[in-house]
Amino acid sequence: MKKGENIYRNNTWPLLKNKLKKIIKNFFFLFFSLSRLLIAQNNTELFPQKDLLIPYHSEWTKNHYKERIEVFKNDPLNFNEIVFIGNSITEGGKNWSEKFNIPNIRNRGIGGDVTDGVLERLDEIIFFKPKAVFILIGINDLFNIYYKKQVPSPEYVGNNILKIARTIKQNSPSTLIYVQTLLPTSKDFMKSNIEVVNKIIAADLPNDVFDIIDLNNFFSDDKGFLKKELTSDGTHLTEEGYALWVKIEKNIILSVHKTMPLN
Repeated sequence: MKKGENIYRNNTWPLLKNKLKKIIKNFFFLFFSLSRLLIAQNNTELFPQKDLLIPYHSEWTKNHYKERIEVFKNDPLNFNEIVFIGNSITEGGKNWSEKFNIPNIRNRGIGGDVTDGVLERLDEIIFFKPKAVFILIGINDLFNIYYKKQVPSPEYVGNNILKIARTIKQNSPSTLIYVQTLLPTSKDFMKSNIEVVNKIIAADLPNDVFDIIDLNNFFSDDKGFLKKELTSDGTHLTEEGYALWVKIEKNIILSVHKTMPLN
């Protein structure tokens, strides 16, 4: 072999090697993406059926719930991810991976959803066995109690939240579960019921099912209302509100992420 040929080979091999790595990586990404989509499509029981009616959903939520479920079907979870599940406050976080600057955090928030709605969509969570699940749900139940008087009681809501955590843990024992306390609002009539629900969550500790993250404490002003700079309407969060949420939970997310398998 001539000297020039050897130099050429030495220069081109690293480039070819890098291209080959990229091709293999893209192949596996495509393979696993198609695999999870096929799994989800072939396991339609993982998602609520289209004719399911949650009795405490508003008319708007009935349609939005179905729309979000279709989104989830077309972009199902992967195994061993981190999942945020809840209502519009969670959905409004949009891309949680971008917010935390950590990959594989999935958004399973549905605007207007209630605790019964979450209970009906746990099969996807259980099947894909997330590394961790962060639960924030119940505020719409409490609004329903005040305005429509359909949800039985704040105790019903608190016990449903515990049921959500226990159902996940029983069927996916390795999943870490974090129950987040209900955030305050700007409405005086909501304060006592929020306190009831949060006390039910806290009273269940210590246990081997979930840990609690007391978001309420960080978001409340000295009168127990949602801090004005953190909300756009007295219930939903501003970007400053989401930034605070991330700050509170960043170390927890980092510790969970360190135990996740490399993709």
